[in-house]
Amino acid sequence: MDEWVIWIILAVVLGVAELFTLTAALGLLGVAALLTALTAAVGLPVPLQILVFALSSAAGMVVIRPLAVRHLQQPPLRRFGVEALVGKPAYVVSEVTGRDGRVRIGGEEWSARAYDETLVIPTGATVDIIEIEGATALVYPRE
Repeated sequence: MDEWVIWIILAVVLGVAELFTLTAALGLLGVAALLTALTAAVGLPVPLQILVFALSSAAGMVVIRPLAVRHLQQPPLRRFGVEALVGKPAYVVSEVTGRDGRVRIGGEEWSARAYDETLVIPTGATVDIIEIEGATALVYPRE
């Protein structure tokens, strides 16, 4: 079997493995194997083929992979407006039931209802905001 066929097989195997890992490393090694297959098809001796594979692999890992990883990473999701209040603590200023109540979120007073409609949360309790419905915070007591 010719050397270039072996390099092509290696490139395909690495490419398929990249599809399962999504690390950008195996794909770059596959590209290096393809470049090496081209040098083997031209007729360069095996030591030069190995050198081409080593240099192209190293260049891919040092130069291209950090760029690819940087572009693949998503920035953290930022919540704005009332969505940003979900998960924050609040202070009960007027008893909260399944029907009504008041809480202080930061420096603002909000209407509130208990997330679990069977609960009665006393004044002075600390609660977590579970959801915002319109201008009403649905809250659950902290344990």
